[in-house]
Amino acid sequence: MAETFVVVSKIKKMVKEAGYRTGGDYIDGLSKKVEELVRSSIDKVKSDGGKKTLGQEDI
Repeated sequence: MAETFVVVSKIKKMVKEAGYRTGGDYIDGLSKKVEELVRSSIDKVKSDGGKKTLGQEDI
């Protein structure tokens, strides 16, 4: 299993409150998407040069 980049209990609670359940692969898939998004933001900031802080505009 890969590293988890989301708070599993918070995600499961949100889904449950909406009346649904999370499948066994949902958290892994969501975490992978978050990791990809963060890596993309890092690459964007790196290519722009200069700043060292990721902001909302980098998403």
